Amino acid sequence: MMAEYVKTKQQYKDCILFYRLGDFYEMFFEDALTVTKELEITLTGKDCGLEERAPMCGVPFHAAETYINRLIEKGYKVAICEQVEDPKKAKGLVKREVIRVVTPGTTLDAASLDESKNNYLMSIVSMEDHFGCAIADISTGDCFLTEVDKPQKLLDEINKFVPAEIICNDAFFMSGVDTDDLKNRLGICVFPLDAWYFDDSLCKRTLKEHFHVNTLEGLGIQDYDSGVIASGALFLYLQETQKSALSHMAGIRPYAAEKYMLIDSSSRRNLELVETLREKNKRGSLLWVLDKTKTAMGARTLRSYVEQPLIDAQEINRRLEALEELNKSPMLRDEIREYLNPIYDLERLISRISYQSANPRDLVAFASSLEMLPHIRQILKDFKTPLLTELYEDMDPLEDIAALIKSAIVEEPPLAQKDGGIIREGYHEDVDKFRRSRTDGKKWLTELEAREKERTGIKNLKIKYNRVFGYSLEVTNSFKELVPENYIRKQTLTNAERYITQELKDLEDLILGAEDKLYALEYELFCEVRDKVGAEVVRIQKTAKAVAALDVFASLALVAQRNNYVRPKINESGVLDIKNGRHPVVEQMIEHDMFIANDTYLDNQKKRVSIITGPNMAGKSTYMRQTALIVLMAQIGSFVPADKANIGIVDRIFTRVGASDDLASGQSTFMVEMTEVANILRNATAKSLL
Repeated sequence: MMAEYVKTKQQYKDCILFYRLGDFYEMFFEDALTVTKELEITLTGKDCGLEERAPMCGVPFHAAETYINRLIEKGYKVAICEQVEDPKKAKGLVKREVIRVVTPGTTLDAASLDESKNNYLMSIVSMEDHFGCAIADISTGDCFLTEVDKPQKLLDEINKFVPAEIICNDAFFMSGVDTDDLKNRLGICVFPLDAWYFDDSLCKRTLKEHFHVNTLEGLGIQDYDSGVIASGALFLYLQETQKSALSHMAGIRPYAAEKYMLIDSSSRRNLELVETLREKNKRGSLLWVLDKTKTAMGARTLRSYVEQPLIDAQEINRRLEALEELNKSPMLRDEIREYLNPIYDLERLISRISYQSANPRDLVAFASSLEMLPHIRQILKDFKTPLLTELYEDMDPLEDIAALIKSAIVEEPPLAQKDGGIIREGYHEDVDKFRRSRTDGKKWLTELEAREKERTGIKNLKIKYNRVFGYSLEVTNSFKELVPENYIRKQTLTNAERYITQELKDLEDLILGAEDKLYALEYELFCEVRDKVGAEVVRIQKTAKAVAALDVFASLALVAQRNNYVRPKINESGVLDIKNGRHPVVEQMIEHDMFIANDTYLDNQKKRVSIITGPNMAGKSTYMRQTALIVLMAQIGSFVPADKANIGIVDRIFTRVGASDDLASGQSTFMVEMTEVANILRNATAKSLL
């Protein structure tokens, strides 16, 4: 057995190994003391080399997820090894294989994921003069690819998505990107992959096979050469670690980084878009003000909108029109929000269903969520703006899936899948029969005994049970001559004989095997229902995206109405004209009517620059941040905190407010500011807001 451990450990050398032995997982790792000290686990093995004895400790299998999650949070990978054949049929050692490798970017456990943000895995391939980049969230099925030509632009993409894990080729470490900073400041795990993962032809073949296309033109990614390599490596890595079909990863979307407003990492931090600068809390950020979403999907979508503002005037106006129409019918908007409230995380539920890791309660939650969709669509069909009409069309009511789950699964199933009590009465004839046989067995035996007494005339005939021989008809020797021909002798006693009949044998099989057969059949039927739902993954994901977008627009509309925001006019002439603008966050943090509103006017002609002066604590930084946030909110497609706003679309925002010493890298405040100004001068365009 030890040789088997060592062989598996050598194959998965960068992983902690969870080896299932009955009701326990034995944990094997090279750096045992470090890991176990952090987890406060007592070692049962000595801390010596793997070849001598693998350091290990045991955890109950039902508690394994807790330990795996804690290891993942520390940046480790965990290989889960389990039996893959029936011990009853195995000769010698039961065959075991690694069934899944859990990594920071591929975990699916709900307890370890933040429902309001995506858990991204990013694949980066560094080429001579550019980078290919692929990003996926396997918990939702989202997948994107892009290309950038400079290390700084790549850093901006990394800061935009903040992946939990980066996989890359060796050249990435020599590309000028500070990987230590990614690990220490952003907490991103960076793992280099072997060169074969990035083989051009292998990557293309992997993508074609996964998406079932003959050419990359079918996916619309043929123009992204390095992006295709990064994507192929990502899917190869997922196949290696997840060891499943990944059917919920049904599409890959190319995007150009230039299609969205560019906000570099320093500006993201200074503007406090999704978390505060010092405490890293959501409260006090722009997202905190705007996020009144009802679903986890909506929260993630809104976050992505805040992190990727639009630069297409037409698309911005489509969103603004949708918000305006929702606010013209506040009662309908609030009714939609009421129906959104009970909807669970459809994206992550369908991913677990596709992974075959969903339990019966997940399916019940899924069905109860789907029951809200027809009501939402009924309200939505009365809206006329193009974007809301599109959402109505994209939102499949999925009534067939809801009906299937409702007809098959009981309302309150147990958590465990193999303990029975899952399938609803009336769904399957055999399940009902096994249930009846389990409960009605005694009654059937009593009825059979009475019938046989009457038929044979043997007055003291009794049905007896023995653990070895099972059920039998016992007849005393005094009535032996009345025993019919169809009785088959089973056992001879001192003063009686025991017999069996075909009818009693059938009853015995039914009663004794009923529980095992019932549990096995219920699990089989549950898997069948789960797979039928999983087969509709594309329909469900499209609907989930529509629900998420509707949730975002309803949230933005509510915030606009509640906080007295106005619809901004959008122009492409470079004019920025804000009347009585307010800082969206600061006005929420202080007492009502305490905020002093300010005007802003900038254009591309004679009024390109404003110089803001005043003493400390006068509000200079607030005024500058407020201008940037109003522009950013407008380009998200949100209403803005002002009396009137005419916003010229900007391609990027640079803010350098409140720079401080970066002593860790040996830079003074002055040096930090000069470096940041140099970056602005190199990257700002005529359409940038500084």
